[in-house]
Amino acid sequence: MSTYGVLKAWDEERGFGFIEPAQGGKDVFVRATAFAPGSERPQVKQRVRFKLEIGPEGQAQASQVEPALPAARLSVSRDEAAAHWAMALRYALPAFLGLYLLLALVWEAPSLLAVIYLAASAITLGAHAMDKYASKRGLQRTPESTLHVFALLGGWPGTLLAHHFVRHKSTKTQFRKWFWITVAINVTALVLLCSPLGQPLWR
Repeated sequence: MSTYGVLKAWDEERGFGFIEPAQGGKDVFVRATAFAPGSERPQVKQRVRFKLEIGPEGQAQASQVEPALPAARLSVSRDEAAAHWAMALRYALPAFLGLYLLLALVWEAPSLLAVIYLAASAITLGAHAMDKYASKRGLQRTPESTLHVFALLGGWPGTLLAHHFVRHKSTKTQFRKWFWITVAINVTALVLLCSPLGQPLWR
């Protein structure tokens, strides 16, 4: 099964580099011999398709590497990403705050939910900051799936703050797509939980 990613680093003299997988996780080691004979010289930020295998030392490495079709962008420019997250922060958080106040007035939403959202957002923001620190120093990374779970459980406001202020994963289109899916699921669950349909679960 083919995997997609972006060539994150490349050492031309030593003939190896690292691929950042599109689905997240640890960077994948790649040798020059993994590219097809006669193919173009590997370029940093090049989108590639490859097979994932385990090397002799147990390290994940890429094989059968080839350029991927540029149909779907894995990332956007920093300026475009900054504008997107600034707008999201400006409108999404006030809209959510208004929704929560409405739920509190109409259906008497428990104040404990506000505490949960604040705590989950603080944890999520911290997780993003720690993951960015790890990425700069080559330490063990936090899987993107874990960050999405934090967002799903109420930490998505913290993700917004991380994208805007920490600038971590802010340019990745795949991460952005799944982030907004988690927001939609979380907000829908909140409304259902506070509604008369869900009130028997906590009253």
